[in-house]
Amino acid sequence: MAYFLVQVGYTPEAWAAMVKNPQDRSAAVAPAIEKLGGHMERFWLTFGEYDVVGIVEMPNNVSAAAFAIAIAAGGACRTFKTTPLLTVEEGSEAMKKAATCGYKSAMAARQS
Repeated sequence: MAYFLVQVGYTPEAWAAMVKNPQDRSAAVAPAIEKLGGHMERFWLTFGEYDVVGIVEMPNNVSAAAFAIAIAAGGACRTFKTTPLLTVEEGSEAMKKAATCGYKSAMAARQS
């Protein structure tokens, strides 16, 4: 299972509907996440560029993309961003692989 950071920005119309009828939208999205084989860790309301941030665990990228597409198709969000998250161990493994993959930067000639 992989973790994803989910960031949501609601449309003014969605905010108007929620002001009129306050609700916990995380309860509304949890069943969709679970149906895709995932688990909602936690969601927070925020202020700034995004209105909601959350951590979601999904079985794979396809399931995470399906969730993002379903949210985008609903029309209540002006923006929806999904960012894959790596554990520290996964990040260390990626760094080790990067060191041995053979990629040569355009800056390599200047560094020798």
